[in-house]
Amino acid sequence: MITNAFRLALGLLALATVLVAAGCGGTDDELPSDAVAVVDGVTIPKTELDTLLERAKISYEQQQRAFPKAGTPEYQSLTTQAVAYLVQRTQYDLEAADRGITVSDADIDARIEEVKKQSFDGDDAKWAEALEAQGYTEEDVRSELRAQLLSEKLVKEVSGDTAPTDEEALAYYEANKAQFTVPETRDVRHILVKTKAEADKLYAEIEGGADFAALAKKYSEDPGSKDNGGKLTIAQGQTVEAFDKTAFLLKTGVVSRPVKTEYGYHLIVPLGAVKPGKVTPFDQAKSQIKTQLEQTKQNESVTAWASELAKKYEGKTTYGDGYAPPVTGDSGADG
Repeated sequence: MITNAFRLALGLLALATVLVAAGCGGTDDELPSDAVAVVDGVTIPKTELDTLLERAKISYEQQQRAFPKAGTPEYQSLTTQAVAYLVQRTQYDLEAADRGITVSDADIDARIEEVKKQSFDGDDAKWAEALEAQGYTEEDVRSELRAQLLSEKLVKEVSGDTAPTDEEALAYYEANKAQFTVPETRDVRHILVKTKAEADKLYAEIEGGADFAALAKKYSEDPGSKDNGGKLTIAQGQTVEAFDKTAFLLKTGVVSRPVKTEYGYHLIVPLGAVKPGKVTPFDQAKSQIKTQLEQTKQNESVTAWASELAKKYEGKTTYGDGYAPPVTGDSGADG
């Protein structure tokens, strides 16, 4: 079984394209012939790009997708994204060195054991099988994990203390109370048909004593409730207006006349009283709010730092012919 834990190169590639506009620097015909880019004097050999593309090809095959052919816009896009990842990984290495941040063999060993335990029940044979299927050697994985751990340490350092206070959490709670409010609900049955004539016919049958649930199973065109005799629980304000209004105003057991909506014509019968809504107390929501606010603060800090990092290396990154990121149309730091 191949899990996301073994799509490291592609996962970090996505991180690179999100965090940093890597379209910095220019192209240089005097780069080493085997290089795709040079970052502040550090050469990125084409063999590293080839390795990433080969792993991407394996991933495509496993997903039964056709890998882009060389020379197509899709292949060029994949290539430039891979180069962007390799460039940012090199920038991260340089930045980490400047900050004295390191990743030890013990750090990598611990992460490998964590992945083995979580995804493979600690089974070394399954781990080795997964690596082979994904096109990784043990050395490849250690290299990618080192890059991932280095990125995590950098993010932690640049984001600093992002823990929100109770006051900030309470302010968010008060300003977004709807997020913590559960609306009124009601159990109903309904039958959905295409025409009013069909709805009128079924209404007459129900009024004559026919079983609502049996008719729903036979005639309703709502796949979500048909097999359950038309039964469903609805929350106020979360269905189309005409249906919502009728379902919450009817008395229990009273069958509505046909109700027209964009989906067709409904017959609705409430099965019980409206269940009152409720608001989650702040004390119960506080932990969730703090986690959300901390993630937002961290993202903002990292985005600002990543932008500065791109500017720092703007004149220090040179791409080989055909490997530079496309111009975004922005004449600022992205260019």
